[in-house]
Amino acid sequence: MRSLLITASALALAACAAGPDYTAPAHPQTAAGAFVATSAAVTPQPVQGDWWRLYNDPVLDGLVTDALAANTDVRGAVARIERARAGLRGARADRLPQAEASSSANYGRTPAIQRVPGMDRENWQVDAGLDVSYEVDLFGRVSRGVEAARGDLAAAQGDADAVRVIVAADTARAYADAVSAAERLGVAERIVALLDQSITLTERRRGVGLATRLDTARIGALRNQRQAEVPAFAAARDAALFRLATLTGRTPAELPEAVRARTTTLRLDQPIPVGDGAALLARRPDVRAAERRLAASTARIGVATAALYPRITLGGSGGSTGTGFGDIFGAGPLRWLLGGLISWTANPEPARARIAAAEADSQEALAGFDGTVLRAIEETETALSAYAHALERRTALQAAQTEAAVAVNIARARQREGDIDSLALLDAERTFADAEAGLAAADAQIAGTQVDLFRALGGGWQTAGQGGVAASGR
Repeated sequence: MRSLLITASALALAACAAGPDYTAPAHPQTAAGAFVATSAAVTPQPVQGDWWRLYNDPVLDGLVTDALAANTDVRGAVARIERARAGLRGARADRLPQAEASSSANYGRTPAIQRVPGMDRENWQVDAGLDVSYEVDLFGRVSRGVEAARGDLAAAQGDADAVRVIVAADTARAYADAVSAAERLGVAERIVALLDQSITLTERRRGVGLATRLDTARIGALRNQRQAEVPAFAAARDAALFRLATLTGRTPAELPEAVRARTTTLRLDQPIPVGDGAALLARRPDVRAAERRLAASTARIGVATAALYPRITLGGSGGSTGTGFGDIFGAGPLRWLLGGLISWTANPEPARARIAAAEADSQEALAGFDGTVLRAIEETETALSAYAHALERRTALQAAQTEAAVAVNIARARQREGDIDSLALLDAERTFADAEAGLAAADAQIAGTQVDLFRALGGGWQTAGQGGVAASGR
């Protein structure tokens, strides 16, 4: 037994892992610097993990916290982590000796011709045994399997973090859509109220012969057109609220009233910290998950390669057989056996085919990693560009809205003085209504592009805060 252990130890020390050793791929050098689509609306300061807190909205903070804790996609991702963790435990267990205990008890009758003198023809036959085996991982089949399982676990953790990024961004986006729709609904109702006033004034002028039925019909048509937008905004707000309920693990009826209270679009009063390309690739969990998948697929090349070499197993067994339960514990019926087994396939082609398949999987994983890196940069640059241009558009619309407000006030005053007809006032009213609605839509677009930028930057999985708004609505 001692010599067997010494042999096993010597073989283990001499073991070498088959297959290539993993080396993490390098990122493109141009990806590590500052972003191309930069503007005054962003800063190269490090990205804040809980970026939604930049809006200074406690309701949003609570919603994101609830979503990260209760969202069904997050729960599913966590379950996949546990599955990968169980796979790692199983791979590690292959490093340990395997033991199997067995026992049996039979009662039977021996034929008279086979009866041993001095023994009863009817008796018990009891057997108990223990088999122990240990695979000497001489060529790294087991160690490469553990390495692959570690990669799978890290990839599952990266996937879960990527889900958290998506859930945090989708929650903020749903909340932003809900409050933006509420603000646009308010703007639409305000425009309708102003047009109602114009109709009232035009009716008065018509009563004294200063306006015609055509004048009131034109303003009434514009008023009804704007009134038709009100239900659409109300429906959009409801849809965003229902989506928000699902994201936070609720039914729509359980959504807290505090969520419905805000009616102004989310706004930031400071530049967005975006960091640089190197920090982006280090932070994005999908990049990390892709890199870990590549590591796991590389390790599986080693698992497949080890099949080309002998597989050495050391083992031993012991047991006892007797005609009664008391007999098996005596020295007489005791048996034991020590030995080793070397198995080596005579046909290496199946193993070579598996090696080729594993190498192809590794090349696919490398392509996936490179693609993930490029998409991460693309998404971030696109989001930065969209945000900068949305701000430029809003500035132009703000100026247009200001001029339209001045024009409609002048038109109303001149109509009261009889200097212009109702058609000129109608045109001013329509321009002002379009400018108001366009500005509200621009604010909603900005809020959406901000969330898209935060999502592309990959923050949000590092912190899963406590508390939330669940207590008030679940």
